[in-house]
Amino acid sequence: MGKLYDKVEEAILKSGMSEAEKQEALKIVLADKSRKANIMITGATGSGKSSTINALFKAEEVAKVGTGSDPETMEIKKFELGNLTLWDSPGLGDGAEADKRHAAGIRSKLNERDANGDLLVDVVLVVLDGSGRDLGTSYELINKVVMPNLQDKKRLLVGINQADVAMKGRNWDHEAHKPLPELQAFLKEKADSVQRRIKEGTGVDTEPVCYSAGYKEEGKRQEPSYNLSKLLYHMIEKVPEEKRVQVFEELNDNKDVWASDDGQMDYRKATAKSVGQRMTGGLAGAAAGAATGAAIGSFIPIVGTAVGAVVGGILGFLGGLFG
Repeated sequence: MGKLYDKVEEAILKSGMSEAEKQEALKIVLADKSRKANIMITGATGSGKSSTINALFKAEEVAKVGTGSDPETMEIKKFELGNLTLWDSPGLGDGAEADKRHAAGIRSKLNERDANGDLLVDVVLVVLDGSGRDLGTSYELINKVVMPNLQDKKRLLVGINQADVAMKGRNWDHEAHKPLPELQAFLKEKADSVQRRIKEGTGVDTEPVCYSAGYKEEGKRQEPSYNLSKLLYHMIEKVPEEKRVQVFEELNDNKDVWASDDGQMDYRKATAKSVGQRMTGGLAGAAAGAATGAAIGSFIPIVGTAVGAVVGGILGFLGGLFG
């Protein structure tokens, strides 16, 4: 689809504004374009963190980079995709000593700040194994490690993976790639139970999302997923508004990943609205502020038109993926 901010820049350059006006407009767009989003993915061993990353994002473009020499965070893998950075952290469940190291690494990363002094990590996705009964390790990770070090508690997203094998593979519709009614009820009960346990341990309300990453490497084939569109919607909603485009632009463009969901809402439109919100409201607001000290004349209507076209493109792109 191309980079969204590039499309806005192109519209500005082709507009009838003066060169001075264009430069002012491009400054505003560049400020948003240069922002970086950071998402941490953690969870107990075997929960499916890697398959979730590969399903959500452009797996073939994920490049692991060094994480530095800090012994507390050496075991956290760093993946860079454009202006989106993924931090893949081991969870608990690898033995007492390893758990201490992993917990220290997570605490350190959640308290790390960027060059502007802001907290580095924008959202934490904790992946739980939906096929298992004992989630005690996951609750310890959430209640004792993640939540005490997450300043904005709303930045926590809980995903319950492997919904397709939650009842040992029973009551799963393999053709439609979604649960049958009995499994739907089972998954709802599991999500409600996880929500209660987190509330009891932290006092914080969460909305766990049951899904199946569905990514199985067999040559180059990728199996369809379930409810990834719902997981994405909740993730986008938790990412700061000014960084949502950065996440959106690195999504997996394989249609099979987004083909099946629970149908409780139109996740395509909801996600497009969340992503477009910054581009419409944010840029217009920045333009209004710039207009006070600069003669940018027609900038606001030009950008409004450009952004409107881009948001339409978002809907079309998501429609192609989710439709």
